[in-house]
Amino acid sequence: MDDSQRRLVLLRHAKSAWPDGVPDRQRPLNARGRRDATAVGQWLRANLDRLDLVACSPAQRARETWALVAAELADPPQATFDDDIYGAPPDVLVDVVGDLPDNATTALLVGHNPGIQEVVELLSGEEAEMKTAAVAVLTWTGCWSDVAAHAASLRDHVAPRG
Repeated sequence: MDDSQRRLVLLRHAKSAWPDGVPDRQRPLNARGRRDATAVGQWLRANLDRLDLVACSPAQRARETWALVAAELADPPQATFDDDIYGAPPDVLVDVVGDLPDNATTALLVGHNPGIQEVVELLSGEEAEMKTAAVAVLTWTGCWSDVAAHAASLRDHVAPRG
């Protein structure tokens, strides 16, 4: 990939538990979610040459998803935990992407539905059901700030299962 190419990897957090009395933001992954997050990491390792940066929701289930994904990667970047990603609508997620530094060519955004699924459709013009632990890989030429409706191509859409 050359420096003018951008690759945005969108990941919906893996399956979470619903323990009584636990606030939404603190819900952990369940056993299936932990297995699936590991499978996502294995898929990313096999299908991407690298990740330059990670922007992750601060919700516990998103943090755990990233930790399990990162454990499968040879050289994972440090994640930035961004409150703007938690429960964000697609326009806010597009703003987060547009503000990414241009020295990164491949970025992973770990977030939540419905925003993640809606941003895939907004940017690529294609529908892609983003079940838990689903991955969509979007590409375009230009800077991160060039991200716009229907500017990206949907290169991959998978839901690895562990």
